[in-house]
Amino acid sequence: MAIKYEIIKKLGTLSTSTKGWKKDFNLVSWNEREAKFDLREWSDDYSKMSKGITLTKEEVLELKEILNNLDI
Repeated sequence: MAIKYEIIKKLGTLSTSTKGWKKDFNLVSWNEREAKFDLREWSDDYSKMSKGITLTKEEVLELKEILNNLDI
């Protein structure tokens, strides 16, 4: 079964590999479900993707809090 996805909003690129794949943070709808925040690598034309993670709004807010408290 093919996975259906739609990138609702591109939020930002963290890095680009030498092969052109971009590590992006996006809002993505998977299989026509409610969109979630998504962090993964995408090919230059967004037709292929790596494994990644999806986060709810609540999880993104918690991650934001954790990152804000890091001493880096």
